[in-house]
Amino acid sequence: MIKKRIVITGMGIVSCFGTDIEKFYQSLLEGKSGVNTIQSFPTDQFTTRIGAEVQDFDPTQFLEKKQARRVDKFIAYAIAAGKMALTQANFSPANLTSNDLFRAGVIVGSGMGGMSIFVDNVHALDESPRRVSPFLIPYIITNMASGLLAQELSFMGPNYSISTACATSNNSIFAAANHIRCGDADIMLCGGSEAAILPIGLAGFCSIKALSTRNDEPQRASRPWDRGRDGFVMGEGAGILVLESLEHAQKRGAPILAEYLGGGLSCDAYHMTDPHPEGLGVAKCVELALQDASVSPADIGYINAHATSTPAGDMAEIRALKKIFSDPSKIIINSTKSMIGHCLGAAGGLEAVATVMALRKGVIHPTINLEDPEPELGFHASSQAIEKKVNVALSNSFGFGGHNATLVFGRYSS
Repeated sequence: MIKKRIVITGMGIVSCFGTDIEKFYQSLLEGKSGVNTIQSFPTDQFTTRIGAEVQDFDPTQFLEKKQARRVDKFIAYAIAAGKMALTQANFSPANLTSNDLFRAGVIVGSGMGGMSIFVDNVHALDESPRRVSPFLIPYIITNMASGLLAQELSFMGPNYSISTACATSNNSIFAAANHIRCGDADIMLCGGSEAAILPIGLAGFCSIKALSTRNDEPQRASRPWDRGRDGFVMGEGAGILVLESLEHAQKRGAPILAEYLGGGLSCDAYHMTDPHPEGLGVAKCVELALQDASVSPADIGYINAHATSTPAGDMAEIRALKKIFSDPSKIIINSTKSMIGHCLGAAGGLEAVATVMALRKGVIHPTINLEDPEPELGFHASSQAIEKKVNVALSNSFGFGGHNATLVFGRYSS
């Protein structure tokens, strides 16, 4: 069976570098770090005091003032990124028929959901059950980002959230693409959103010793594949794509940014938080993604790696990739997380944007802080931007629970 072609026509982000995609990618190309000492709450008692926070975000640009004040940040980020993605796609739902709206869907996930709303209402409960907000339940559940985004747009097609920790965005994009391939929808908004840089989120990751404690050098703390790495740096934000069937995009004269070629999923079934040391699940995930995309390992020119800067995870992924790619030195690999931190459920969405930009611009961003690379790295990782026209690229995301999700994107050609 011939698979329906799917293209990316719009992208939207909320990030530590702002909401402008060109500025976001230029910051990556220049090797800037968005990591700094956390400013939004006191961190004196925390072992980690750094993160890649979203700064100067105004939700009232995207939401009615009362709603902007009420919702959790992860919802506001998702709605903002979704609306910006549709603007880039030159898509307006205003004049659509009801049948058209039933064929427009949203799948936006979150690994953590509405944590700030939950914490605020735990404190309210200490005073009295009557102090608990009627918005507690709606604004903590992970599906509400998708639900409210659809409500804002009147999209009535497939709508749900996926929560697979740090694989969330890739799972969501994969699922959205399959709805288009199966004929359930013509256009889908998909990706992830996260707003977990708050005391309880930071404390939780500190407790499992997952975070870097390089507090005196925040911009040098996230250092994937470097032998001096000591954990990841928390980030936050949202990354949303507009996926459409090629026919639908062409019919409305949409800008086509890149092509979604396929994806793969697997589970390590090994440990709650640690990756399989030999990357067996990851290797299978990549293999399935290549099969779904109908491309061979030799077609891949660039890999946007999961590469969080953890001692175990970075090299487990490399070992997995070497099971698939026989000559890794020919493939450029990088880690967006070296500059924007690990955005958890939003990571794959933001990294999908970076991957598409690399395909479009023919320039691949560096991995910063890679000063003493692991000897077995093997792939072409650079501390400087690399000019190279790449036709097919991979983007990996893996999450606690052993969840693995790989996406394959291609340069669009008619």
